[in-house]
Amino acid sequence: MMTRRGVQWLSAAADNPEECRERWAADPRSPYALPTGRLFDVVAIEKRLGVETFDQLVRHGMPLGPVMADWAASMVGFFLPSGSRESFTHMLKNEAAGSLEYRYLDKGSVVVVPGPMPLGGERFAWLHAPVRRPEVTLGRTAAVAAMLVAASVVVSRADRYGQGYTGGGSESEAPHAC
Repeated sequence: MMTRRGVQWLSAAADNPEECRERWAADPRSPYALPTGRLFDVVAIEKRLGVETFDQLVRHGMPLGPVMADWAASMVGFFLPSGSRESFTHMLKNEAAGSLEYRYLDKGSVVVVPGPMPLGGERFAWLHAPVRRPEVTLGRTAAVAAMLVAASVVVSRADRYGQGYTGGGSESEAPHAC
């Protein structure tokens, strides 16, 4: 759940912050369209890879800003400091052997964010709601880039599990690590 300070920070990105806060006061479940590039940028990743990236960040105690999901579009969005596109792209190129699919939303884009208190089963949800103004650090950008690469390896290996074994046996006959 988003805190009052989180609402203040996030609504400040709106074209009309007071209108945004009034809408959320009337219906805290209501999603709201906010422009990116002012207070934050968003890296949007396909759901399966995005959830794994989020899990890796949490599991390893990495710096984490707000993270939202759009379940209907099957996307997860990671909020980064505005103006992070060049750093994020550079970090991904240094970490990844190949290219990774993502959308980078900055100046000129809009993202629909969940309301402060969405209920389970709604289209938009917070995986990690803003509780205050996130620190503007390069570490958060680096963490998302590094864990996106790590998560892509995990998902890719999971997709290939059981392939390449010969001998006509089942996957249960595949070699196992101890």
